[in-house]
Amino acid sequence: MTAPVRVALAASVRTLPRGPGLAYEPKFDGHRMVIRRDAGGVVLQARSGRTVTTAFPDLVAAARQLPAGTVLDGEVVVWHAGRTDFALVQRRAAATPARAAALARTLPASYAAFDVLELAGLDVRAHPYARRRALLVDLLAPLGPPLQPVPMTTDPELAETWYATLPASGIEGLVVKRLDQPYPSGRRAWRKLRHTNVRDAAVIGYTGTARRPLALVLVLPGEDEETPLVSSPLPPALRTDLAAALRDRPPAAAPAGGAVATAIGVGETPYTPLDPPLTAEVRHTSARHPPPQVLRLRTDL
Repeated sequence: MTAPVRVALAASVRTLPRGPGLAYEPKFDGHRMVIRRDAGGVVLQARSGRTVTTAFPDLVAAARQLPAGTVLDGEVVVWHAGRTDFALVQRRAAATPARAAALARTLPASYAAFDVLELAGLDVRAHPYARRRALLVDLLAPLGPPLQPVPMTTDPELAETWYATLPASGIEGLVVKRLDQPYPSGRRAWRKLRHTNVRDAAVIGYTGTARRPLALVLVLPGEDEETPLVSSPLPPALRTDLAAALRDRPPAAAPAGGAVATAIGVGETPYTPLDPPLTAEVRHTSARHPPPQVLRLRTDL
């Protein structure tokens, strides 16, 4: 595999699928990442296909333990205060090469692998999930953190327990796969059950001015981190909270040509970037629905 991997995707469901031949995994609140280890070194790929190797030197070092000819699919997370923190993952992903090494020490990343696509140079995507899962566990068990396989169960009752209890750790739901299923590159053949459509998002910028912000620019967990969304207009109380949070923050450098984000129903909208990001609790279903609604700033994080 030399071209960017077209990762498998999941379609949302409202109830937990049940039946024979199903596997259940926790859905982590992080950034999708493909790890490719070849004879020349390690390459890290975001869901979009963009190379993000320089942002995660700690994962690069860990992935050098993998045998050449290995390709993994999974989620990179950052743990903070006993739970995964999506805003911190976003901060790691956006780091410049100059800052990446320092952030790797203060905000170490973990990689929750949920599939193996290539092993010893052999493409195993056509194998059923049950076989790929066994290969994944055998591969990563001797290595340990920060590379580890996600938990998995075929017991729907245990999956229900995970669904009820794991949100306190930042787990946002479950992913359901068929045991006999090949790896579905680029297709929504898996199913995902989110615990709620209220979740934390990384605030990477704002529209308006620092004194009179109008909306937030968000990256939502589980979505394409390179397609930030503009929230619905902030109510007055949230505008006041945001202006207070911005008061002592120096402006972040904008990329060449300026920073733009997608405003649903409007199109590309310029915004002022934030570095490091803030965190906000938002209500949102998908990019095909109304803009994300900001419920509160997570100043507690």
